[in-house]
Amino acid sequence: MLNVGLQHYLVLSAILLAMGLLIVLTKRNAVAILVGVEFILNAANLNLVAFGRYGEGGGQGQVAALFVIVLAAAEAAVALAIFLNFYNSLVTVDVDRGKELKG
Repeated sequence: MLNVGLQHYLVLSAILLAMGLLIVLTKRNAVAILVGVEFILNAANLNLVAFGRYGEGGGQGQVAALFVIVLAAAEAAVALAIFLNFYNSLVTVDVDRGKELKG
């Protein structure tokens, strides 16, 4: 039987972080970039919960993860509103065309 320890969670978190960074740096679609940011925030949440579970935090990691979840929800709502405005102006979500909005 496999014992899942802190190292396993940290490796998974590093993979999520790398995937999120890769998405953010390579995609041109605004919604895809938002998904990459969510991957990065989930990697941070996984670290917080894992250290809270295996460390001496006494639940502080879970509370911090809850704040990150609230932050991610607010970030997604604001970003989607910006993307909808962007799409209404340019009829695309390609972030490279954002220079046209400077006017």
